[in-house]
Formats: sequence, C-alpha cells, structure tokens
Amino acid sequence: MKAYLRQIDGMALAARADSGHWVTMDGPEELGGHNAGSRPMELLLMSLAGCTAMDVISILKKKRAPVSDFEMELEAERAADHPKIFTRIHIKYIVYGHGVKQDDVQRAIELSVTKYCSVHAMLHHAAEITTEFEIREPQAG
Repeated sequence: MKAYLRQIDGMALAARADSGHWVTMDGPEELGGHNAGSRPMELLLMSLAGCTAMDVISILKKKRAPVSDFEMELEAERAADHPKIFTRIHIKYIVYGHGVKQDDVQRAIELSVTKYCSVHAMLHHAAEITTEFEIREPQAG
C-alpha cells in the first residue's frame, strides 16, 4: 500500500492512497490551519469505525440477519501529554431491524475485533477499546 500527501495551504493537506480517493486534513486556525478538514486523529478514529463496521455488516449479511440500517458511535480519550495517543476508545454499534438476534450481533462484533479488523488490531496495543451494541426497531421513513 502506498499513500501520497500534498500541502494545499498552511496546515491544509490532501492525501490519497491506492484507491485514488482524496481525503482532506487541516488543523485549527490557532495552529496555522483553516479548519477546512478532518484532523489526522479524527481520521484514525473514523478508520477504526469503518474497518469494524465493514466486518460486522458483512458478517451479519452472511448470517442473513434482517438488518435494515446500521450506525456507530465512538468516543475516544487521549493522553494529556504529547504525542497525545488514544488511551481509551469506546465503540457503540447500533443495529436496526426486526428480529435481529443479539447472539448474531455479539458474535459479529467479536469476530471483527478479535480476528478481522486490522485497525483494531493495531490500536488495541495502545488504547483500551471497549464495545457495546444496541438493536433497535427500523427507523420510519
């Protein structure tokens, strides 16, 4: 895997990797940025969300779980001192559907965080990562 990054202006950056999709990053104005993009640590947290979400959605689909929608909420704490790494991350999986089995969701999450999600595998060495899930009725509309 390769990545390329280019400075746009000040702290505003654009990067792309093998897929060819551009991602913009920027810093806050007080650090010379324009606040025009996500911060790198935000992207890392979003990467964790995307990695485990793709696993869980795929596993639930293989189990033929009647999932109609899927959301996640993540909350992270960072160290007070530089390099201000993540020290704790909590992931909440929210699965929508009639008749979705708790055991199926629990197993899908377990497989993701113990076997498939490479981002989780890297981050769990630095941060305590906890999970929970909730099954909700499908959203109207």
